[in-house]
Amino acid sequence: MSELFGTLPDGTPVHRWTLERAGVRVRVLSYGGIVQSVEVPDRDGHTADVVLGFADLDGYLTHPEPYLGALVGRYANRIAGGRFPLEGVTYSLARNNAPNSLHGGERGFDKRVWDVEPIEHGLRLSRVSAHGEEGFPGRLTVSVTYTLDESGALRFGYEATTDAPTVVNLTNHSYFDLSGAGDTNGAGGHELRLAASRFTPVDGDLIPTGALDDVAGTRFDFREARKVGSGYDHNFVLDKGLTPAPVEIAELYDPASGRVLTVSTTEPGIQLYTGDYLADPYAPGAGIALETQHFPDSPNRPEFPSTELRPGDTYRSETVYGFSAR
Repeated sequence: MSELFGTLPDGTPVHRWTLERAGVRVRVLSYGGIVQSVEVPDRDGHTADVVLGFADLDGYLTHPEPYLGALVGRYANRIAGGRFPLEGVTYSLARNNAPNSLHGGERGFDKRVWDVEPIEHGLRLSRVSAHGEEGFPGRLTVSVTYTLDESGALRFGYEATTDAPTVVNLTNHSYFDLSGAGDTNGAGGHELRLAASRFTPVDGDLIPTGALDDVAGTRFDFREARKVGSGYDHNFVLDKGLTPAPVEIAELYDPASGRVLTVSTTEPGIQLYTGDYLADPYAPGAGIALETQHFPDSPNRPEFPSTELRPGDTYRSETVYGFSAR
């Protein structure tokens, strides 16, 4: 079901949709494809919202930079210098994370109102991104499904086509606090297991150097579950690589509540961001983002898995967030 959530300054209405199945309740906004809340039970059956979000539209308009719960594109993560070459042409993008482009530019997919259509156990969000939008080439037709399966897992299915060569990298930018969003303890005490033997080290502007470093003996080794802590905004190279169907690659566990989040994806990488720069009304470390993706700055790194999309081909990606308690 849907309800009016608010109105943008230009008069465009924003609606909120509620999905509910298997004891999980999810609320999604037409603005930015934002996952506003995800309510799941703990080990004692007590339900709480486990993603960070705002109670009203003004919160998202006033505090856009954390990308709370947003559908991010055309290109999730950073592109160095806001520039990339494609077929002999260099394209310039907004440098909204100086000196780089971040999450699609000044007005990426997270700041657009999407068309929303109910489907069985979920929603289909769609829009057309015009050629030249935020500097990206090609008219991109995008469709994203949000569904709850029989176990209450939240599934994201992304598809896109283009009429000219372009680059695409889409993700969801929810921040998780399994103890309950806004809990004063934050998410730093959560335990993370991550099936990644390598990561992409970065320079001072958080751009990958091009190396794929081994996690062994470093603070990036989450191959066995351990407390997350803080200080992470890094892409991990998933051992499974790019796969045609989602494979489980991560588990986040909150010992206090017993809640468990599992992440399965087709993507070759995942960005771990511990929310160190979150600000009012949330404190640093209030939530952990696990953004499934291709690697940052791939358009400038031919050695990385390609993010190029050409006419006649279809971009497809799928990620599943599963919820349980123990």
